Amino acid sequence: MSNISGFVKRIRDIMRNDAGINGDAQRIEQIAWMLFLKVYDSKENDWEFDEEGYQSIIPEPCRWRNWAHEESGKGMTGDALLNFVNNTVFPVLKGNDIKDAIGNILIAGVQVDPTTPPKKQIVKSTFEDANNYMKDGVLLRQIINVIDDLDLSDYEESHAFGEIYESILRELQSAGSAGEFYTPRPVTDFMAQMIQPKIGERCADFACGTGGFLTSWLKELDKVKKTTDDVELYNQSIYGREKKQFPYMLCVTNMLLHDIDMPKIEHGNSLLYNVLDYTDKDKFEVILMNPPYGGSEKADVKNHFPDDLASSETADLFMSVIMYRLKDKGRAAVILPDGFLFGTDNAKVAIKKKLFSEFNVHTIIRMPHSVFSPYTPITTNILFFEKTKPTEETWFYRLDMPEGYKHFSKTKPMKLEHFAPAIEWWNNREEITVDDFPKAKKYSAEEIKTLNYNIDLCGYPHEEEEILPPQDLIKQYREKRASLDANIDRVLAEIMTLLGENNEG
Repeated sequence: MSNISGFVKRIRDIMRNDAGINGDAQRIEQIAWMLFLKVYDSKENDWEFDEEGYQSIIPEPCRWRNWAHEESGKGMTGDALLNFVNNTVFPVLKGNDIKDAIGNILIAGVQVDPTTPPKKQIVKSTFEDANNYMKDGVLLRQIINVIDDLDLSDYEESHAFGEIYESILRELQSAGSAGEFYTPRPVTDFMAQMIQPKIGERCADFACGTGGFLTSWLKELDKVKKTTDDVELYNQSIYGREKKQFPYMLCVTNMLLHDIDMPKIEHGNSLLYNVLDYTDKDKFEVILMNPPYGGSEKADVKNHFPDDLASSETADLFMSVIMYRLKDKGRAAVILPDGFLFGTDNAKVAIKKKLFSEFNVHTIIRMPHSVFSPYTPITTNILFFEKTKPTEETWFYRLDMPEGYKHFSKTKPMKLEHFAPAIEWWNNREEITVDDFPKAKKYSAEEIKTLNYNIDLCGYPHEEEEILPPQDLIKQYREKRASLDANIDRVLAEIMTLLGENNEG
């Protein structure tokens, strides 16, 4: 593609003319399934070259190369293309047979079983709940051509497209509720950097969204791989599970773009398993996560947790999953909202008591507000802990808003460089006080226990609201009202003067 940087804009401009696309979320979801098929087709070229007798799980008529790719402008378009996509491609990839009028199978639907390799299973699971929203077959052909122009066999173009794909994921932050699946990349990069990946370790994310933590893990791990054995271990180093179809599709595509040919990404809800049933084979050396918070689950989900840990808050439940699935000597970095830190209901206290008594919670980074803007204004924190020993002391560090920023936004997003003060402090820890408020401080496990695990420590200073006596409040109100009335009278007088001048003219 001659102008890969214009990829997203070209597709957006075409989609704006299609009556079936309603908003950014649908636009990105529409791009996602086509990108998956294009990327998967490119991967199949590699697998056919490397594996003698390779057979695609996708029936020949439904492979991207056979219906989407076109030579000399002779590909399907218009109603014929729309009909083929809606009534052949989607049903077949969802697992349904295409039959003739008397019931003979024309094209068999994709089927998987426990023996199906993961790289083939992902086709059916990716399309389980996918949708084609477009209603104009001519516009659909135009978009398919833009995507088909990508030369993913070319290393430089493939790498460049990886960056474009990342920009598509960033757009999720402003695509309505889809933003819940995306953690800003500087945050995931910082966490992966601090966790210091090692060859041979596996990293898990039990609510992996679009795969941001897994790609940040791979980026850090890539720096330490040296041998062909290292490469094999690198390729097997991730595990993800995602409940919702759309981000699952994005995550699988993301892993394929990162040359993980056998992505161990599962489609399902991590909270639907009894935490007491987990064995060593279900545990991981590293867990990186931003558990969903503020969400709701069916009431019976609590039955999968011990009574004292059975919270109604999803983030709390995921914390229990993390604790039960972290290996001995394992390390974890987890994003949690302020509510987890200062919550004092029975379940939250029980979860924090278990965390501090069975794990070494060595560091908590308080992040500034608007990190997840515009999706949510909730202030979040990063908890770093290890399954090595009970906590003896915990360092709290407040990451302040960068100079010149009042808040993060789409035009002024958080950057990895904004973590530089935290990284510098991390390697040379000392207590810091700013304007009589602790910015970095160490607390003993006993102090934390005395606080009943209310660990809202080294938080952001708030201006105290001055509470006045009633007579002073009334006086202040009258003064403000008189000032406001005077301003209104002045503006009205200026308007009347202008009106008078116009009339005279």
